[in-house]
Amino acid sequence: MSGDAWISETAPYLAPRAPGQGDAWSDEAARRGRTGGQRLLQAGEVEAPEVVRAALGLPAGERVIVRRRLILLDGLPVELADSYYPLSVAAGTALAEPRKVPGGAVTLLKELGYVGAEVVEDVTAGLATPAECGHLGLAEGSAVLRLLRLARTAGGVPMEASLMTMPAGRHLTYRLGKQGA
Repeated sequence: MSGDAWISETAPYLAPRAPGQGDAWSDEAARRGRTGGQRLLQAGEVEAPEVVRAALGLPAGERVIVRRRLILLDGLPVELADSYYPLSVAAGTALAEPRKVPGGAVTLLKELGYVGAEVVEDVTAGLATPAECGHLGLAEGSAVLRLLRLARTAGGVPMEASLMTMPAGRHLTYRLGKQGA
């Protein structure tokens, strides 16, 4: 692993934020002397893509709330992050509105009674779509990694499916819990 490898922990992205605390990505980037940011590209109701529909256990044609964001590092795009919520969870909430959600989605979900207790992540590779190439500044035919993260409550209720798309050169390392003392 090179010295430039970005090792990230999933847990901070699943924990509600304290009042006034920045988002997990900006905090992680700042710890490395970098600037993390995001731009909201879309928020609202859409038909669930097949992979999301299957992950959330929804019937064909079911609609969901999406929050589509372009993730930036030092002002440059590094990832597309699309978070999908069942209508039963997010309809009529700030998640469906095209504006920043104070404290982030995880904090709002907790306020709504949805706390993630189980997370399953699945990584696949494929060719970037034309839209992905445009957002990420990739050449046509570029490969990407797609990480699908499904969060469920302690009762097994699927509450969020996030599909993150990143250039294939990204190094993914998963760390569970703290290493060492």
